[in-house]
Amino acid sequence: MEGIGLILILIVAAIFVLWLFFYFIPLGLWFSAVFARVYVPIGQLIGMRIRKVPPAIILNALVSATKAGLKLNQNEMEAHYLAGGNVRSVVNALISADKANIDLDFKAATAIDLAGRNVLEAVQMSVNPKVINTPPVTAVAKDGIQLIAKARVTVRANIKQLVGGAGEDTVLARVGEGIVSSIGSSESHKKVLENPDFISRVVLEKGLDAGTAFEILSIDIADIDIGKNIGAVLQMDQANADKNIAQAKAEERRAMAVALEQEMKAKAQEARAKVIEAEVKIPLAMAEAFKAGNLGIMDYYRMKNIEADTNMRDSISGDSSTKGSKK
Repeated sequence: MEGIGLILILIVAAIFVLWLFFYFIPLGLWFSAVFARVYVPIGQLIGMRIRKVPPAIILNALVSATKAGLKLNQNEMEAHYLAGGNVRSVVNALISADKANIDLDFKAATAIDLAGRNVLEAVQMSVNPKVINTPPVTAVAKDGIQLIAKARVTVRANIKQLVGGAGEDTVLARVGEGIVSSIGSSESHKKVLENPDFISRVVLEKGLDAGTAFEILSIDIADIDIGKNIGAVLQMDQANADKNIAQAKAEERRAMAVALEQEMKAKAQEARAKVIEAEVKIPLAMAEAFKAGNLGIMDYYRMKNIEADTNMRDSISGDSSTKGSKK
């Protein structure tokens, strides 16, 4: 029994050693690379495992590059993988760029990849331009008519500007701004509808692709719709505002007139009260004059006669004026 247990232990140990050997030395992958004329020492394969770099990724990328006629450095590929890059995408991009006669080296490709951009897609876009549809752009011509335009922007990737260059959102924003300014500078919306290519020419002349990762090849106006009459709406709003201002001023004047009328009434009542107060004091003054001997009975009668004559003349003059007015 002890002999059988020892044999089992030796078998397990042998299997483990073989697994460890083939793990650090992938012979099948090494033979495939050799037959593809890619010579990688076995010691370097072991070093890849120790550095936690999958040998399959590096060797397959080297084989693809060698078959395509490219000479790449294994250490640079390992460094790019350890930096978090996509080695397969970089190698495929280099192969595509070489076949399309696009000037792209390994250093630039890895920089683009590490910047977060898809370098293979960028190379493909350089060969096959991409069409970007802009959202509806609303603008108003000088005659006050609103226009809603949609455009198709054909762009090609600018390899040299992929690192640090602005993306699609910036291109769309600049194109939208150019459409708004070109429509806004038009004297009439009819001119824009008659010559929509005018917008494309004006926008292209502004060099909107400066500082972006793309090169704008063309801007085509796909559709233009007529919106609201903004000029008429603004005039109506202005008229309503003027009317409200005039009404407010009229209400202010009416309030001031009412206040002035109330003030005059108050002054009239105050004057009437003073007259009544003065009339009340007349009998008292006469009584004092009688007591003091300053006023006699005959003087009083003469005063009453004068007062009666005055009242009679006033009544006569009042009747005559009334009759004259009736005639």
